[in-house]
Amino acid sequence: MKQVLRPLITLFGLILIWWAITAFTSIPPYMLPSPIKVAEALVAQRQTLVGATATTFAEIMLGLACGTILGAGLALGMVFSPLLQRWLMPLLLLSQAIPVFALAPLLVLWFGFGMASKVVMAVLVIFFPVTASFFDGLRRADIGWLDLARTMNASPWAILRHVRLYAALPAFGSGLRVATAIAPIGAIIGEWVGSSAGLGYVMMNANARIQTDVMFSALAILSVMAILLWVVVDRVLKRILYWAPDTVPEQ
Repeated sequence: MKQVLRPLITLFGLILIWWAITAFTSIPPYMLPSPIKVAEALVAQRQTLVGATATTFAEIMLGLACGTILGAGLALGMVFSPLLQRWLMPLLLLSQAIPVFALAPLLVLWFGFGMASKVVMAVLVIFFPVTASFFDGLRRADIGWLDLARTMNASPWAILRHVRLYAALPAFGSGLRVATAIAPIGAIIGEWVGSSAGLGYVMMNANARIQTDVMFSALAILSVMAILLWVVVDRVLKRILYWAPDTVPEQ
């Protein structure tokens, strides 16, 4: 109960501060609309926002799935092949050195204004935390477990399946949590650069028309969606990794 009540109290406090700022200062509504105006925009634009939310959610989920599969595959490939590791690691680092926003126009040019370019953008944002965390977990398996498996004449595949994967799953879970938290970034950036649907598209149109209340309503939906997605992934990972419980108790 406390885990639900405390976030709600924090949210209510932030909304109260927000309302006080708009009510007792001279900030114009087009710069900072009141929570009431944002709620009215949510109701008035609900049909548009529902469709945009579905589009953005689909982009995020597809990007998260593809990015996770790609990241896990790259990590496994680098563990099995030192040659592949030497060739791939510089490319992985280069992919993160280039600002994602700079690649967005090229991705829209190559993959079009539809969902494909947004999914690719989300994959570019997501796959590196998964790859780095999973690869680090795979190569840091306990040496005693590995020696025991080798003395039992276990094959490399058996060692990977029964030793390295289990040892790396907690690290993989950490990378997946990070990827889930940043997954909306890629989709929204792609929608900002070029799209015809989604919450990012709604925000850009509202910005052009100085409809700040609509922008805030889309941002609120995006924030709630991202938080709920992270909570679901976190809960699922805790159930899957029941054998590696948290050592810091939740307060």
